[in-house]
Amino acid sequence: MTALVIHGHFYQPPRENPWTGEVEPEPNAAPYHDWNERIHAECYAPNVVNYPHISFNFGPTLLTWLERHHPDTYENILVADKESAAHRSGHGNAIAQAYGHAILPLCNARDRVTQIVWGLADFRYRFGRKAEALWLPETAANDDVLALLIDHGMRYVILSPNQARTKVNSSETYLFRHPDGTNRSLAVFFYNGPLAQAIAFENALRSSRELVEQFIRAAAAGNLVNVATDGETYGHHFKFGDLCLSHALEVEAKKAGFWITNYGEYLDRHPPELEVKIDNGPNGEGSSWSCVHGVGRWSRDCGCHTGGKPGWNQSWREPLREALNFLRDDTAFKFENLGSELLRDPWTARNDYIAVILDEHRARDEFFERHAMPPIEESRVLKLLEMQRSALLMFTSCGWFFSDLAGIETIQVMRYAARVMDLQSQLGFEPPQKSFLELMAQAKSNEPEKGNGADIFLRLAE
Repeated sequence: MTALVIHGHFYQPPRENPWTGEVEPEPNAAPYHDWNERIHAECYAPNVVNYPHISFNFGPTLLTWLERHHPDTYENILVADKESAAHRSGHGNAIAQAYGHAILPLCNARDRVTQIVWGLADFRYRFGRKAEALWLPETAANDDVLALLIDHGMRYVILSPNQARTKVNSSETYLFRHPDGTNRSLAVFFYNGPLAQAIAFENALRSSRELVEQFIRAAAAGNLVNVATDGETYGHHFKFGDLCLSHALEVEAKKAGFWITNYGEYLDRHPPELEVKIDNGPNGEGSSWSCVHGVGRWSRDCGCHTGGKPGWNQSWREPLREALNFLRDDTAFKFENLGSELLRDPWTARNDYIAVILDEHRARDEFFERHAMPPIEESRVLKLLEMQRSALLMFTSCGWFFSDLAGIETIQVMRYAARVMDLQSQLGFEPPQKSFLELMAQAKSNEPEKGNGADIFLRLAE
């Protein structure tokens, strides 16, 4: 039988006010309070019928919001993983995701590790098992990122076919070897690019019968059809796409003789036989699924955009990243200096802090016993670590993805930057606001009346 694996990447950027933890009204999501609520109604809730049948990942920050605001949907997601594990040789449908949806190749080495460690810990806490794989935000990868996945025990990764150095067949499973020569490896699934394009952008979800006919045509290439798209495609981006997917998987695909499975179960029966090297992108900085220029979409005006008015540009991306990198490095220096007085190992403590984020009541005492230096200064330690959490979240990829510096996603990463400087001040440091604003001023909105990055930061973030 030809295997069919559909993967949905379900994710929203963190939308909470960094000071209050509450999502404020987002008028352009009307008639809903905010975009999380709107997309929940259009996608996350309707797709509870599909989670038992598809491979999926949910962003940790989105799961945090769902757990709090829509516990029934949240519980259905967890149950779907358990049910799928019971039916698929112990392999649940869920996989993990790097915590804050940062572009990992653009992170520094320390932040890259924390994003992975936190994502895997979040998965274990929620799903009650070890993850077999971790979704890379925007599938952004280079050799260093894939090596880290191997170091952290991942079994496989999902990438775009355009990320291979040579042409690949999405019906084959490939092997990526660790660059350190130790012969450790990772299975790589390259999803079917034309099929993903058709589902995401070419109305393939208008008919379940037509969708399965596309699956059948794709099956001619081998014994696996696998496709990955944003999960929001099913119901939010394409109205009633959730219904189309449900009927396709539960009726049409079965009738056509497909074996509906997930990557872990498929890998048990079809281990990789072919080796692959991936495209490391310009200057080795990485490749991704949504930028033909590697990862330029999140670092410079590469030419990729999501619309906007004629004549708009994205030259604001580079100074925004430079400003946040500057703030990150300044914050790391201060964290390490003060943290060395308060914590046995500040960076190990940061990696372990995810336990407190997930379940403060159960994990807090153990965390302080393990990491804090006597006399324990709980308030200062927590402020230090919250400063680091905000410093990680200010690199959420959505801040660079859209058309203009003044978009709500970009303002949100600025708000995390403002929170970082606020916590620096509370800890007795002098925040580097003047230098930060000088860098931000180099970023210009495409709408002159909104000003530059410094103007937007002072008016809408700080």
